[in-house]
Amino acid sequence: MRANLRTLAGLALAVFLVLPFLPLVGWSVARGWRFPALLPDQVGVDAWAYALSPPSGVLASFAVTTLIASATTLLAILVGLPAGRALGLYRFRGRGLVFLLLLAPALLPGIAVVFGLHGILLRLGLAGSIPGVILAHLVPVLPYMTLVMAAVFARFDTAFEDQARSLGATPWQTFRHVTLPAILPGLMVGALFAFLVSWSQYLLTLSIGGGRVQTLPLLLFSFASAGRNDITAAIALLYILPGLMILAVTARRITGRGAALTERLHP
Repeated sequence: MRANLRTLAGLALAVFLVLPFLPLVGWSVARGWRFPALLPDQVGVDAWAYALSPPSGVLASFAVTTLIASATTLLAILVGLPAGRALGLYRFRGRGLVFLLLLAPALLPGIAVVFGLHGILLRLGLAGSIPGVILAHLVPVLPYMTLVMAAVFARFDTAFEDQARSLGATPWQTFRHVTLPAILPGLMVGALFAFLVSWSQYLLTLSIGGGRVQTLPLLLFSFASAGRNDITAAIALLYILPGLMILAVTARRITGRGAALTERLHP
């Protein structure tokens, strides 16, 4: 009985999550869809053919968006992992202030953050470039990565590392064979958040990129403003595809448990 209830609850949740995407599927193949018709009057693949053609710029924007989100995620891992370890394992003066500064991008008005970053990157000569956009995306991305890793390391038992080193393991071997397997589920959660936050950035990309860096959110808004519902729907479905793929690939690892996260050594 309880298993049946869980199955029904899972199906209900799946339907609830998928339901908003059904109109997008309809619009992406609709040649005409007028109220109050429940289904499109005519269907075709014209919108998809245009969206996937070089003149639309969708594939090029998709590649640029993927590059920016991937590079931002990698940099966030390189910075957020050691920072999260320090915040999760150690107690030091000013630790609360560090957490407050990490949360500052989420607490401050977005437009204020954008203008401040634009002024800094303009002086550095990075405005209007992909590296500048990547650095700008790090501002909203780093808090997610660092706070997730801080929570992971707060439950991490360093005695496992001490045992590995006492057996002759080098720092790299200790990290690769002991630390990384233990923190991998949390690391993947932080990377997933980082990628999706960077992937969905519109205002930062528009301001820092200055129209020269054309990502998928900018292109999506452009077609939506022009009233092209069919092409907008096709781009929107492409837009959500990476997040679904990453979630599907990492779901088992995310729900798994690292041994060092759930166990403790006792004397």
